[in-house]
Amino acid sequence: MQNSDHLVWNADPVAIDLGTFHLPFPITLYGIFAAFVIIYFGYQWLAPDNQTEDKEPEIHPLKLTGLIIGSFVLGQLAFLILPSPTISEIGPIQLRWYSMLFAGSFVVGIWLTRKMFIHAGRNPLEVDQLFMYVIIATVVGARLGHVLFYDPSFYFRYPFQILAVWNGGLASHGAAIGILLALYVFVNKKKQMSFLWLTDRVVIVVAIAGAFIRTGNFMNSEIIGEPTEMAWGIVFQRLDMVPRHPTMLYEALLCIVVFAILWKVYKNYNNNPPEGSLFGLFLTILFSGRFLLEFTKMEQAAFAADWIFNMGQWLSVPLIIAGIWLISKKVDWQKKPQINA
Repeated sequence: MQNSDHLVWNADPVAIDLGTFHLPFPITLYGIFAAFVIIYFGYQWLAPDNQTEDKEPEIHPLKLTGLIIGSFVLGQLAFLILPSPTISEIGPIQLRWYSMLFAGSFVVGIWLTRKMFIHAGRNPLEVDQLFMYVIIATVVGARLGHVLFYDPSFYFRYPFQILAVWNGGLASHGAAIGILLALYVFVNKKKQMSFLWLTDRVVIVVAIAGAFIRTGNFMNSEIIGEPTEMAWGIVFQRLDMVPRHPTMLYEALLCIVVFAILWKVYKNYNNNPPEGSLFGLFLTILFSGRFLLEFTKMEQAAFAADWIFNMGQWLSVPLIIAGIWLISKKVDWQKKPQINA
């Protein structure tokens, strides 16, 4: 839709609205949580004692089905007696473009990571374990990053709002820190795998996932830019009628470029790049681009409004320095690396 010389964006962030489902009987929330705990420990108990780490446990489908059903029944019976909040309806259930793109980024990421693990001769089942770490680290890191970097005074006054992720507020720099910590923990549990070997492959996935997520931000009309009269400026009608830089689309394009560069280097080294090379390139290129694009973005941290650089730029600087140090000091560009730490 055109308004004057600029595109007007007013898309509904909700892709599918399934309405509200009324339950035949109330369900206890604590009972649901208890059921997942029982399933987790029950699954470990059902797994064979001689099960190796690299193989999926072989559990009879009937036993697994019984564990799931029994766990939910036990959870509900227990908390129908004990005090627990309950729900009698679910909804309205709305599938948002952002959520679908966020989930899609993990689906693509799992597929691509499995492909790279197979290239390296590693068991692709390790990827399932890895992504449990990454998913939790992404959400927790991104949320805490937003809380600490962009609006700490609000969340210190209202700490329960930290859990209200549905109200928005995820910081990519926080997600990056969370993922790195999760990878460090994961590597320490694995044999013949180094931190840099793993990060080289994960950053390829993170780059393409960033493009998915920033496209989701566009669907939500969030992370908008400063006003502009450039021909490609966009009016985000849900916010105001001012043409602005579509900064989230700039960042999505940047992520695609970074992904293309990393994948090209990965293939040029026959799927076995020098350790630290892709990680260093990712940090240097992505966060240098982010530093420049922040000049077009609205300041998200109110307390940093008078700073010479905004919060996103200050957070990018140490990551850029780390990337330059890696590719100039730690990477042996002439030597084919080994997977072993």
